[in-house]
Amino acid sequence: MEDCILEMKNIIRTFPGVRALNGVDFSAKRGMVHALMGENGAGKSTLMKCLVGINPPDSGEIWLKGKKVVIPNPHEALKLGIAMIYQELNPVLERSVMENIWLGREPMLRTMPVLVDHKAMYAQTKQLLRQLEIEIDPKIKVKELSVAKMQMIEIAKAISYNADIVIMDEPTSSLTPNEVDHLFSMIRKLKERSVAVIYITHKMEEIFTIADEVTVLRDGNNITTNPISEITIDSLITAMVGRRLTEMFPKMESQIGDVKLAVEHLEVPGLLHDISFDLKRGEILGVAGLVGAGRTELMETIFGLRHRTAGEVFIDGRKIDIRTPSDAIKAGIGFLTEDRRLNGIIPVLSVKLNTIIANIRSYVRFGLFLNLKKIQRDCEDYKDRLKIRTPSLEALIQNLSGGNQQKVLVARWLLTNPDILILDEPTRGIDVGAKAEIHTIITKLACEGKSIIMVSSEMPEILGMSDRILVMSRGQLTAILDRNEADQETIMRYAAAKANNNQVA
Repeated sequence: MEDCILEMKNIIRTFPGVRALNGVDFSAKRGMVHALMGENGAGKSTLMKCLVGINPPDSGEIWLKGKKVVIPNPHEALKLGIAMIYQELNPVLERSVMENIWLGREPMLRTMPVLVDHKAMYAQTKQLLRQLEIEIDPKIKVKELSVAKMQMIEIAKAISYNADIVIMDEPTSSLTPNEVDHLFSMIRKLKERSVAVIYITHKMEEIFTIADEVTVLRDGNNITTNPISEITIDSLITAMVGRRLTEMFPKMESQIGDVKLAVEHLEVPGLLHDISFDLKRGEILGVAGLVGAGRTELMETIFGLRHRTAGEVFIDGRKIDIRTPSDAIKAGIGFLTEDRRLNGIIPVLSVKLNTIIANIRSYVRFGLFLNLKKIQRDCEDYKDRLKIRTPSLEALIQNLSGGNQQKVLVARWLLTNPDILILDEPTRGIDVGAKAEIHTIITKLACEGKSIIMVSSEMPEILGMSDRILVMSRGQLTAILDRNEADQETIMRYAAAKANNNQVA
């Protein structure tokens, strides 16, 4: 295996209450993309954090370029030529693009080595971005960039180290289709330079486009490693979840009733213009559009997180004045936010407290005490109903997999007993098995008479789960399509359109 640059042998890593990696073997070759697949909690990110020294393994060996190495921290990993692009972006927002790329290794003035050579740093950044065909001003502050562009800057930063191994953890989670194509072009350039790319993703179609090999982990074990030419989507899913998934979108036919929610002529300056639609009882209303279309902003406005300058909201035909999230919750609206890490979970609290936090007042007795027995009973009930995998309800939510964190957040809002549930990217960043479980939960809620708004960037999810589809573009509504008249081409055409009265179906 002359082209094998990395070998990880019998890697074991434990955390309190769980063995995350159980003697895993993994290798990577020069000039090849090796996809790492598995359900949330399978051990993918943990294995890579062992490699870069964030969570050094309890036992096992790491061989790099034929030599056994010990990697105690990320700095040592970079010195050895291993760079990782993390799923959770953490840029210095108040600093420029070039300062973020060269942070801690800035070029210094030759005449005065204690001062940064900003001119040289600008030129080096400009050259790097030009090579990667990234059109971003090196001097612009990172806080002014979209999440997608921040992702591109992180990729440029990793490449700037001239690493022999580049690890990408869910790199396309916030990218548009065009940006994904651009990323794949960058990866192919890395391959031409004999760089080994380790690619972690939940998106099946991506690995068949870009990967050369794939390894599947399940429950901390290496299940299989194969050339991409020797596997199919079905065999990959079976290896990941340990069973055949017969339905990714288990859509049940619910009884759709009268209008539950009506939004009329909603306006938020610079973000939303003249938005009107309705939502019926028992309906799943999908919301589609490209990044920046205003989908999340619309949901935040309905929930009282943003101030509208015009427009009205009606529930059951009655005008409702929603100015804060508390107003929305009282009106029977729940909101699962887009970014569970940023404004969903509270990492340092337990699964139990994260579950009850939006409904905690209902557990107060005599104005002073919490009904601990009822809290325990309700949390156990939703843990069982939603199949939340956790060592205990007292475990910190940050130690759960992404899919199980998402289920806890669904339980949080179900505990408030909402009539209207807004789900913004409910399956982003979770594995195929957890997605199928979340989809089952959503369609069962609709059958119980709940009214669901589901924002999603995944076209199969929108088409597979929605009764009607609302399409947005540049802060405007461009179409409302029935399930039987919608297809990917039609939705994309409206998503790229500019709204006018004739285009709304």
